[in-house]
Amino acid sequence: MSSPLLVRSARALLGGVLAAGLLAAAPPSSFGAVGTAPEPRAGVTVRNGCLDSVGDTETPAPVSICYSLFRPAGATARTPRPVIMHSHGWGGSRTTDSAAFEPFLSRGYAVLSFDQRGFGESGGKAHVENPRYEGQDVKRLVALLAGTRWIRQDGPGDPRMGAIGGSYGGGYQYLGAFDALRRRGKPVFDALAPEITWWDLRRSLAPDGVVRTEWALALSAAGANDVPQEVLAGLALGAAEGELPDGDPAGPDLVSFFAKNGPSYHVAQGRRLDIPVLVGQGATDNLFPLEEGLTTFARALTPAAKRRSLFVGYNGGHTLPSLFPAGVGVAGDPCSRGLAGGTFQDLTVRFFDEQLRGRDTGLRGYGKYHLATAAPGGARCTTVSGVQADRTVRLDGPLATTTAAGVPVTAEVAQGPLRIAGKPFVTADLTALGVGNRAFYALAVGTSPADAKIVQNNVLPVSEPSPVTGEPRRIRLPAVAVDVPRGQNLYLLATPTSDLFAGMGSRTPGVVSLDDVRVHLPVVGGRQGGA
Repeated sequence: MSSPLLVRSARALLGGVLAAGLLAAAPPSSFGAVGTAPEPRAGVTVRNGCLDSVGDTETPAPVSICYSLFRPAGATARTPRPVIMHSHGWGGSRTTDSAAFEPFLSRGYAVLSFDQRGFGESGGKAHVENPRYEGQDVKRLVALLAGTRWIRQDGPGDPRMGAIGGSYGGGYQYLGAFDALRRRGKPVFDALAPEITWWDLRRSLAPDGVVRTEWALALSAAGANDVPQEVLAGLALGAAEGELPDGDPAGPDLVSFFAKNGPSYHVAQGRRLDIPVLVGQGATDNLFPLEEGLTTFARALTPAAKRRSLFVGYNGGHTLPSLFPAGVGVAGDPCSRGLAGGTFQDLTVRFFDEQLRGRDTGLRGYGKYHLATAAPGGARCTTVSGVQADRTVRLDGPLATTTAAGVPVTAEVAQGPLRIAGKPFVTADLTALGVGNRAFYALAVGTSPADAKIVQNNVLPVSEPSPVTGEPRRIRLPAVAVDVPRGQNLYLLATPTSDLFAGMGSRTPGVVSLDDVRVHLPVVGGRQGGA
């Protein structure tokens, strides 16, 4: 277990980040929580309550999970209504104002908003969507809804139900659906609409084993009183030492703690969801980047479910600015506007009308990826059938960057006009002769190397713990959607350090060099098209 001094240092370091408001993770459709319940809107009634759920590692007695259940006008045992479950982001609490759910309540949906374990009025400690704990919480809330006569039921213990929420409020959706699939053979949810959430927490928090320092500190500070000490100590230790701790020699073990906490675990167990899912992911998100949602959409759904699902990448989410190397991000959600004529919330309502009530609202674009593309003058929507790289560009000469300190270097990949949308990567022969060598890579756009900025404020690391010479490597680049206009170029950028991974550079001075470099790009055009 790390020392109290280390934990206190992590909290102190994060004070400036939180004070600057950089922890905000608000998707376009986010619901705000309020401290007290106002008077319900006309025709809507609300019941606030708590139920008992299982104890956890630090609170072994049963814990209370608290909720607000909104009953729409006209909902009776004779005219039961489908229900939408909602929960909050990390460090938040449930929404108690019926006005926040007006788009759903006005269409006759019931809504249940709940405080997740460790937050709001609920008891216990947050185990970050663990099936053993939060999985039981969702199960018991579903049982509550299954016993409510004015909520529509598809069978015993099976309410007609969708789910909404962003970030941590997206995590419970996948947890509840996969855990019911494990226990019952089918997910109890009939449709999901998760936003800015994760595929694999270990990959999100520490890609290639390198900790996203600022986010690890931010999460530990925001949940300092709400998580087991092992998590708090582990995040602080990871931020200090640069690797997600695995319990060796006798400290916190976040590798094991997070092993079952996301879709990647369930898919590895052979489970996939056969229900429609509306995935909203932030193209400019640098905690749960675009690739987290793309991977979930591609791997967590059955082929039949994917044909009934939608992927929307908008500009937003967990966004910290990239100052070194300089990055650029744009605002806007052109894809929700193009698909539904409004916001992501408008799109969600239409999606549920079709999937929970069988109404044809004219919604189109199922089975495809709709990505907000950074472009001059704002954002546009690019629609593609696939996001894998389909074009390869070979670079002239090596691309080498110093380690531990130094300036970014770039190599020109292509000239505009060009549109990229999906998951690029690099293959190369890598040489790094030191110990604990690290470098960070991204695509960048500019008129020259001097003004090139990384796309959508994201970089990804490469970590080589031991010396290597000319070893072939496949290097992930951040998933992106970007228009490279005429007169500008697309670059591959390498940098020895990144402020998003502060303090996570190489442990020894040296050079990381890539030879025989090939950049693999998901280029939009022809059959894939753009919308």
